[in-house]
Amino acid sequence: MAVVNKHFILLIPCYNNFKGLLASLKSVHYPFNLFEVLIIDDGSFEIINEKIIHELYPLLLFKIIRLPVNSGIVTALNTGLSVLHARNDYTYIARLDCGDICQPDRFTKQISFLKKNPNIALLGSWCSFSNPTIGKSYLYKTKINHHKIINEMHIKCSFIHPTVMFKKEVMDKVGYYPTNFPHAEDYAFFWDILNYFEGAIIPENLVTVEMSTGNISSKNFKEQIKSKKAVINAKGSSFWYKLIGLSILNIKSIMPLKFIEKLKLYFNALDK
Repeated sequence: MAVVNKHFILLIPCYNNFKGLLASLKSVHYPFNLFEVLIIDDGSFEIINEKIIHELYPLLLFKIIRLPVNSGIVTALNTGLSVLHARNDYTYIARLDCGDICQPDRFTKQISFLKKNPNIALLGSWCSFSNPTIGKSYLYKTKINHHKIINEMHIKCSFIHPTVMFKKEVMDKVGYYPTNFPHAEDYAFFWDILNYFEGAIIPENLVTVEMSTGNISSKNFKEQIKSKKAVINAKGSSFWYKLIGLSILNIKSIMPLKFIEKLKLYFNALDK
């Protein structure tokens, strides 16, 4: 009997959020024989109970890699990529974070799009950011074709991490998530991919991303701004778009994070 290659491996890092992990897994709908889940436990003290996962999703193929100590998101993701890089039984790597929820047709639509557009190596979608604490959400919309995405990437990240799917072979060219851009490793990684391959965005809300400003310290926010500026300077391709992007980040750096989130909710609220 011929071995059927998996369409994708879903990479999920987890740190003390087993409840969120279960919610995310519940939202994944795709033929069980055509995908797997790789969970990287980043040194959690909260046990990821494999028995419960098996009981809830008996047909789900998954593997858990446990890091001995909490090492941060970049180490967790790169551990996953290094394991997946050595495999040749799948085509794409997809991403999801614990607590984020996929629309039922997310993966069907992404795989269909990629099959119809073999030139695309990095694919994302629009998404909604939801703050369950205040019961508000907003829609994150971006450009959708490669050339416009490149321009937009100077100003904001067109790819929200839990929405993306990318070809396995991009790792052969760009490697893994860079470690020298704290709190903006995904932004830098996507830039690396786009400098060699084509990207695209499906203009539909396919993922709900859990948002909680209480989990983001002002220190990390400032560091993220600094890293984003470094990414634009290092990887941006347009002088004028770089100037615009850096100017916007400079303005954000003097604004409170909560105020920025309120502006996003005001201008993009889904419940108007």
